[in-house]
Amino acid sequence: MSAHQGLALSRPALTRSFLVTGVAGVVLLAGCAAQRPAPPPAAEVIRCIPAAAGDALVGSWLSVHRQKGVAGELHTHIVLNADGTMRYGEQLRRPRNPPQGLEESGCWQRDGNSVQMRTLESNGSPVDTDDPIYLNRYSITREGGDRMRLKSPEGVDLDFKRMPPDYRLPW
Repeated sequence: MSAHQGLALSRPALTRSFLVTGVAGVVLLAGCAAQRPAPPPAAEVIRCIPAAAGDALVGSWLSVHRQKGVAGELHTHIVLNADGTMRYGEQLRRPRNPPQGLEESGCWQRDGNSVQMRTLESNGSPVDTDDPIYLNRYSITREGGDRMRLKSPEGVDLDFKRMPPDYRLPW
């Protein structure tokens, strides 16, 4: 008598065994599929709104200023494009240290005597557009020709001068 003779199953028993195993597998897979979490809702696509024709804010702007509590000089460069897109760069310059900075891009929009800037990408990475830190509104307190003054929400006046379209902050 071989070792396998005691384990031999009749054909109906073998068919029933495969059937039970198959049904159990289907039930198990259905249970796993039913517990799969719902996909997250699609992110809202933010589209930039073009500026009004001839808007005086369109252009490349630079502000060089000092800020209380910050050691060094801040260079803020804003590019407001006619298609409603913007680039924002800020660089901290301190003697004997390499500059430190931030580069952002997104959309801008004029709303009467204020300008709103919404960051969509910061230092090359997409941002959480629901985070209020990426939505900034400045009051326009002076505009015309080659000068512009914006007041930040914190009350800081930023004086800008118009720069050539190809200007970039030097790194």
